[in-house]
Amino acid sequence: MTAELSTIIDFIRYGASRFAAAGLSFSHNHDNALDEATHLVLQTLHLPHDLSPAYGQARLTGEEKAALLGLFERRIKERTPAAYLTGKAWFAGLEFMSDPRALVPRSPIAELILAGFSPWLDDCEVQRALDLCTGSGCIGIAMASHNPDWQVDLVDISEAALQLAQQNVAYQNVEAQVRVIASDLFSALGGERYDLIVSNPPYVTEGEFAELPAEYAHEPKLGLTAGDDGLDLALRILADAPEHLSEEGVLIVEVGESERALVELLPQVPFNWVEFNVGQMGVFVIGRVDLLAHADAIRAAGRR
Repeated sequence: MTAELSTIIDFIRYGASRFAAAGLSFSHNHDNALDEATHLVLQTLHLPHDLSPAYGQARLTGEEKAALLGLFERRIKERTPAAYLTGKAWFAGLEFMSDPRALVPRSPIAELILAGFSPWLDDCEVQRALDLCTGSGCIGIAMASHNPDWQVDLVDISEAALQLAQQNVAYQNVEAQVRVIASDLFSALGGERYDLIVSNPPYVTEGEFAELPAEYAHEPKLGLTAGDDGLDLALRILADAPEHLSEEGVLIVEVGESERALVELLPQVPFNWVEFNVGQMGVFVIGRVDLLAHADAIRAAGRR
């Protein structure tokens, strides 16, 4: 049957149909079978992600067909995320190297980066920014790429993830703007202060982790789980961030589905929950002033 497949469009359609029929999970860089198949096909053929539809009828060689069919089978049988199969993922309009040393690049924070963090930073001048729990480096590198006058630090506890982040720094040619630092959250940052701290820390509960689709098993658990309520790292970040923020500094953190638990735990803290184009997605914004005003409650919550 696959002998009938010949063009780029044929393989995109065939891959999408196979993926949908197999009941794959689409939560790693793409959210549907068609986009995932398109990613696999274009990356494997070394073609741009915005390829003109005019090339859709281009015919594939036998070697190209075999490579694609092999990747389709791996995606279905192994449940390996497409980004790991191709080694590449897109985030905030930029291409990143991706492999199991860090989570596949994905976060609604990309929308904030592309919007210049408006309105949250409209009245702030950013010179230094921090990407805490950086993983592949995608958030911090995107911040640097879209803001050439910013100096950005990337921090993670995982040496393997930091190796990948360093490769992505070079891949995006932002070495002059970006430092890569090994640290357990703020522990190795001494007196460093930032105008903006952005973090997408682990926030999956242990219960949720046990129920995740098979695709997540290919990612490092260290980058996913954060205790029984998903807030172990977020609460540490909230407690220690004021010491590393400038006077008018801003903290932005993604906590995903743990948003409800955080609000219930700290109802008095004025978190600003971001509304994205696709709805609310568990990302809050808070200034240093408010963090200091509620420091006692935050630290008490961290001892829960």
